Amino acid sequence: MDIHVGDVLELKKEHPCGSRRWLVLRVGMDFRLRCEGCGHEVMLPRSKAEKSIRKILREEGTE
Repeated sequence: MDIHVGDVLELKKEHPCGSRRWLVLRVGMDFRLRCEGCGHEVMLPRSKAEKSIRKILREEGTE
């Protein structure tokens, strides 16, 4: 998958705060994500993060 820092991911499961959207802060073997609802940050292994992605939302000017 082609995921970049600054992308917003919509995941399959909701965070306990009710949000499904996560901002990508770091990309590599692990992803660092920040919840758009409450600001909680998590580190996930790339394999687990890629399985749980429903949609990738990018800003129009970024490619």
